[in-house]
Amino acid sequence: MGVRPVIGVVAVLLAAGCSSSVGGSAQPATSGASSAVADLSAVVHKDIAARDHVDGHVDYPDSPPMGGRHNAVWADCTGTVYTRQIANENAVHSLEHGAVWVTYRPGLDAAGLAALKTLVAGNDYLMMSPYPGLDRAVSVQSWGYQLKTDDAADPRIKLFIKTYRQNPKTTPEPGATCINPNFPGA
Repeated sequence: MGVRPVIGVVAVLLAAGCSSSVGGSAQPATSGASSAVADLSAVVHKDIAARDHVDGHVDYPDSPPMGGRHNAVWADCTGTVYTRQIANENAVHSLEHGAVWVTYRPGLDAAGLAALKTLVAGNDYLMMSPYPGLDRAVSVQSWGYQLKTDDAADPRIKLFIKTYRQNPKTTPEPGATCINPNFPGA
């Protein structure tokens, strides 16, 4: 009789470790000691319907933006690490293709910058750029999803990338190319 509550607690703990829900989709669990920390409950989700191509500046409701109207030219997102800010309108087009855009506040310490570069450099459907005025040290975006943190080594960044990069349930154009070698800074 004393075993039943323990089994119930173990079942609840196992279920909590295996998935959490964000925007109605199951999230993969992480392994090791960081699994208790690396969940996506802090991810912001917005349904974004507008996807048309426009010329010029777009006023996005979020900073950095996580989707919406955008420029017809996408930013190269083949693991590109930009050293300068890129236009929101080009980055949003890359999000439409299934990319995850890692942004950081200029002045991020060398260790934090190195940790982010290690995640992004050379990995398809990822790009990274400084983002002046960012309200947190790091922000990661995919189409309709965003996570902000003050720790560049936050294990949720890896989990966000694993969950949302090229996710056919959240990406408007999964499989669309991310290659654009003529994009400035690529």
